[in-house]
Amino acid sequence: MKEKIRENQTKDILLELLAVSLLATGGIFVKFSQLGPINTGAYRVLFSLPLLFPLAYPQLKKLTLKDSGLLLAAGVFLAGDIALWNVSFSYTTVANANLLTNLTPFTVIPLSYLFFKERMPRFFIVGAIITIVGVVALLGGKINPSFENYFGDGLALAASFFYAGFLLICYHLRDRFSSSVIMFISGFGSVASLFFIGGATEGIQHPEIWADFWPLIGLAVLLQVFGHNLLAYCQGKVNVNLSSIICLAQPAIASIYSLFIFSEKLSFSELVGIVIIIIGVYLVKAQYTAKKEIVNNKEQQLLKND
Repeated sequence: MKEKIRENQTKDILLELLAVSLLATGGIFVKFSQLGPINTGAYRVLFSLPLLFPLAYPQLKKLTLKDSGLLLAAGVFLAGDIALWNVSFSYTTVANANLLTNLTPFTVIPLSYLFFKERMPRFFIVGAIITIVGVVALLGGKINPSFENYFGDGLALAASFFYAGFLLICYHLRDRFSSSVIMFISGFGSVASLFFIGGATEGIQHPEIWADFWPLIGLAVLLQVFGHNLLAYCQGKVNVNLSSIICLAQPAIASIYSLFIFSEKLSFSELVGIVIIIIGVYLVKAQYTAKKEIVNNKEQQLLKND
């Protein structure tokens, strides 16, 4: 069975780069938000639901009670990711937070092996070692090291584990449902969880003036609706290896945003660490995604033959 052919057209590559650039704006909007970081995350998801509904509606009838329950559970994991990621921006740089949350393959792949019996990529251990070296360089090369910085990095890293949980629950459903359906149904689980966590830690907050609303609208539209859905579309058009490289540009793009908007500067050691981490993650992610795609194509072909 041949791997699915992707044409890698220039327009699709540019669209995927646009999607990644939209996702990289997350930290910017969170920092501008007048609400607490967890309340900000709750409204980000809440405001996206009416926008996602028209996109998700055609497939909603196909959902079973079990599917809905799994997606709501996935939303709880996504809420954990959003809460930790948003809070991390108060302690560490936008670049570090974006980079460390991209370490999900190192959670997803071992758990996929444990639960789904999927073989690990050939160079998983090598990629993991390279990434650890990069993380050490990143954390050890701060311009002004402090407990708060390291605490923020820890929150961002913890967020990657929650996002991995979200991805694992959605793993099989993604073959039957679009990303819009997944983001729409899981959004209800996320909203409920985030308002519960926010109420317990920050108190329930309400946007009242335009300064309160525009960061929330930006998060809902650019990240939750356009960013995720555009990325899902483009990954069906662009070769998996090239797509992995483009996706790993998100931390670099985020660092450019934060440099110009918040004057967040990175030391040379941090830049070296970022490059090393990107190499390690790419080495693992490209292999894993390519293998999974070939397996899915084979399964689809067998179903057609039956």
